[in-house]
Amino acid sequence: MNNWKVIKTEVSYKKAIKRTMEIFHSVDGSPEGNELELLLVLIKDYEDKNIVMPELDPIDAIKLKMEERGLKAKDLEPIIGTKGHVSSILSGRRELTLKMAQKLKNYLKLPSEVFMHQA
Repeated sequence: MNNWKVIKTEVSYKKAIKRTMEIFHSVDGSPEGNELELLLVLIKDYEDKNIVMPELDPIDAIKLKMEERGLKAKDLEPIIGTKGHVSSILSGRRELTLKMAQKLKNYLKLPSEVFMHQA
């Protein structure tokens, strides 16, 4: 077992990722299982501090989810309103309201965070 410490460099991070992949199927409680558990905590800590995930635009998230589920704009009419209203929202000409965001979140099963950063 390696003497792992808090990961502070990308080189150490890549080394930890490589080792994690090598021992990924270790048994809980075994020496490698304990090492894996520690590595996952260290890797998460490094990623939380150093890797910034891009924010996903709510409209892009809606369109992506629609594409995944094979939905058309007309499928959102019962949720958002008229055909023109849906078109205005999807094109970005009109802002999502809180009520629309709540309905879309539930209908498309999107996480709330998608709608939190709306500009």
